[in-house]
Amino acid sequence: MIQEERIQDLSKKPLRKGRYVLYWIQTAPRITGNHAYRYAVRMADRLSLPLLACFNLIPGYPEAARPHYRFMIEGLVTLSKTLEEQGVRLVIMTGPAGTAPVALSDDAALVVTDRGYLKFQKRWSEQVAGSIVCPLIQVETNVVVPVAVASPKEEWSAATFRKKITPWLDRFLVPVDQKKPAFSSLDMDTGSVREETTESLLAGVMGDIPFQFGNGQPDPLPWRGGEMAAQELLMGFIRENLDRYPAYRNDPVAGVLSCMSPYLHFGQISPLSIALNILETKSPSAGTYLEELIVRRELSMNFVHYNPLYDEFSGLPDWARKTLLSHSGDLREYTYRFSEFESARTHDPFWNAAQREMVLTGKMHGYMRMYWGKKILEWSETPEEAYRTALALNNRYELDGRDPNGYAGIAWCFGKHDRAWQERPVFGKIRYMNAAGLNRKFDAARYVARIEALGHEEGN
Repeated sequence: MIQEERIQDLSKKPLRKGRYVLYWIQTAPRITGNHAYRYAVRMADRLSLPLLACFNLIPGYPEAARPHYRFMIEGLVTLSKTLEEQGVRLVIMTGPAGTAPVALSDDAALVVTDRGYLKFQKRWSEQVAGSIVCPLIQVETNVVVPVAVASPKEEWSAATFRKKITPWLDRFLVPVDQKKPAFSSLDMDTGSVREETTESLLAGVMGDIPFQFGNGQPDPLPWRGGEMAAQELLMGFIRENLDRYPAYRNDPVAGVLSCMSPYLHFGQISPLSIALNILETKSPSAGTYLEELIVRRELSMNFVHYNPLYDEFSGLPDWARKTLLSHSGDLREYTYRFSEFESARTHDPFWNAAQREMVLTGKMHGYMRMYWGKKILEWSETPEEAYRTALALNNRYELDGRDPNGYAGIAWCFGKHDRAWQERPVFGKIRYMNAAGLNRKFDAARYVARIEALGHEEGN
């Protein structure tokens, strides 16, 4: 089922006679649980046309580095084979954003695309809509509940958002059909497009750059990209860890997380598919997991969609900025430069371990990411500098960086979606965290030892 609230005509142009329907993949390179792909299949069948898919591989994508590209490209190579099984050809073009759909739209009856929420993603869709002569239909598929349906405005907190999104779940928590296209585009001539591998695509987009930042991050990271890898990981989580999730999710040593965030960020798995699989288990832990997947994650979409300053200190709530700025001149016991944060050279072994975990694996445990962000605030000369540092490191090294969840998570460390707490130096009324709190939650020394061992493995 594709609910009408998911569908938006971005160009207001009439259908044309064409050789195919074009599916422009932006943020959802997958087959399962993909409303945009299913809508494109439906329109191709209705018009008795084959379906052609395209993806724009963009050099210099904002803040992306070689490991990000590798993870994404692994997913694209897998997707190409899956689409081929459906009779759909995937054309991957390297170049500036929008060049692929614009180049292929001349012979298209219409173009269908998925939806992104970041500023530049919106801008790219608007530019393509204005450049092509056929319709551009956007179908929202990377959230369970469409962002404008969940709430018409920026929400104050998870509590206010939860009340608004929950009544819509019955309407939108329904499966998407898996029907294959009726007509094939595999034999269609779209120019000289050779079969690509992960390495050839990576070389094309990165050139001879071995690693964009060069601060010890391995390539590849210990994650395999693609829809199949995501589904296998999800099934393993459900089988082994879902029932333990509520009790141990804040323990980075327990290893009970689903680790879906990189795959959700790159659109290689659908939040709808995850939710339906979780609900099917009837596990008493399902509610706790779905709170994170739907309420907390889609609150972040609400944040970046309605707040154009989501990536700036000035985008924080007034009360948070006011209290932080009033304590901006407070004496800090420790202060560090960006390079010291980046290379994990602080006095705190727990913070250093969290930073090293992110660099070595491309993913930091969620509870440690909260502590990590709070300490950057505490150890930076100003809150504005701290905000820039946290965002830069998160976007640079996290596989799920440059994501609504990441922007909201950093903003939370500085007061977003939270309330005022007891006033203290440096933090003002922003929630405080310390190392003693880590030890109350889990064996923090064991966490440090695990990351140190991981670093030794990488060094060998």
